[in-house]
Amino acid sequence: MKKRNALIGCLVLLMLVATFAVCAPARAQESTGEYVDDSVITAKVKALLAEDDFLKSFQISVETNKGTVELSGSVDSRNAVNKAGEIARSVKGVISVKNNLMLK
Repeated sequence: MKKRNALIGCLVLLMLVATFAVCAPARAQESTGEYVDDSVITAKVKALLAEDDFLKSFQISVETNKGTVELSGSVDSRNAVNKAGEIARSVKGVISVKNNLMLK
């Protein structure tokens, strides 16, 4: 009887440990705060690009992940590529910029 109770206790403990391990968030996932911060950064970069007379005519996509801003799309000059990167870097909270803009 004692062996049986000990075995049942071990199985219950094992199931609890497995449940906590499965429910624990993965380190690669963003927290809610990080997601909101990235959304704010993306919105600010997009707004600044849209306000700029030189860049507003281009279709520039902006994505942010953990403070890293990625710019993509097509522009017609090297100056536009550089200016878009400078604008993205100027936003508070930006850690780095991946400037993947292509020349037409």
